[in-house]
Amino acid sequence: TLIHLLGPRLDEASSLFDELGALWRGDRVRVGEGTKRRVQELARELGLVTRDELDELDLRVAQLEHRLRLLEDPER
Repeated sequence: TLIHLLGPRLDEASSLFDELGALWRGDRVRVGEGTKRRVQELARELGLVTRDELDELDLRVAQLEHRLRLLEDPER
């Protein structure tokens, strides 16, 4: 089942979110590079994208839309 397959990953995600929650509450826990890297790896495995990747994609779509408008309007 899906839960069986994702179980270990969900436990890892829960642990990471607990660590981040502690930071947001003002605890003295510091997120080191290892934790940051684990969060990034987990996000990748879950198919999430970064804000920079999304912004880059938005820009590329806007550029393509502009080019299409130029092709569709011969008077420009």
